[in-house]
Amino acid sequence: MAERPTAQWRGRVAAQAAAIAAGTLDPGVAYAAELFPEDMLGQTDEVLARFEADVAGLVNARWEPATDTEIFEVVERTVKALNAVNARFGEAAYETGEREELCAYIEAVLDEAGIDVDALAGRHRMTRHEITDEWREW
Repeated sequence: MAERPTAQWRGRVAAQAAAIAAGTLDPGVAYAAELFPEDMLGQTDEVLARFEADVAGLVNARWEPATDTEIFEVVERTVKALNAVNARFGEAAYETGEREELCAYIEAVLDEAGIDVDALAGRHRMTRHEITDEWREW
């Protein structure tokens, strides 16, 4: 199962806190706790949990495969919800690295559910890395 980016971000916060406690990192250069406040991580996790459930609903106990429209509706809802989280944190919740991790996560969850992301994107004249672009503000 794809690891949520928030797990990685929490790991960075914990590693820096441990290094500070061990005296191997100057608190003045630690950035993770400020970059990844727990409230932002929690809100992001809520969005990603809904995304995972929505994707499962696209593929589990269905007689027919999900349509491109249904798949894009799930991606759109997720991206717009992440936009809202980002807005609540002054448009600074997701920096470049985090944006890339979120997009890779969305692609991975779809892949793991058996959705051919490359084919989906290709049918709409885009690459797999562009499936969030229409709605993404972060």
